[in-house]
Amino acid sequence: MEPVYRGLGRCVCCFWLAVAFDIVGLAVLLIGVFVNVFFYDLLIYAGAIVIFLSLIWWVFWYSGNIEVPPAELEDDVGLLKKDKGVLGGIGGAVRRLSSRVSSGIRSSLRRNGGPASNRTGRAPTSVPQAEQVAVAMATMTPQEDIPHTTDSPPAGGDTGMPHTTQTSPI
Repeated sequence: MEPVYRGLGRCVCCFWLAVAFDIVGLAVLLIGVFVNVFFYDLLIYAGAIVIFLSLIWWVFWYSGNIEVPPAELEDDVGLLKKDKGVLGGIGGAVRRLSSRVSSGIRSSLRRNGGPASNRTGRAPTSVPQAEQVAVAMATMTPQEDIPHTTDSPPAGGDTGMPHTTQTSPI
């Protein structure tokens, strides 16, 4: 036997949280409006935000109390009536087509490798492997006796920095 819910319905906790958020938000908002403090704007905005967040609890409470008779749920959750058969009529054909398409998409996404057209018998395309590239890195040390100019590089193009080589995969 199903329990009988009176008054506030099934989601009493969500109802009281929504009411609490509304009361706290309204109190903070009214304090910001009527009390002479230098941070009144913060209180007004905070109260409005708390009242807005109470909408989440109201939606939870409302949607938790929606009652749908089991007769209306039969088609939505797969509870088919015995006299209709397993899959009958146009609805059955649509369900079969939908399940075939969705299972095909699901299986093609689960496979590792190429696109879904590999089922036609073509060889899978090879994925290029990552190459290693040499990157030259240099450290700079401050030199106080050489004047810094941006017009021309030093003679010979050598800056006096040691060169090191490090490889990293791309």
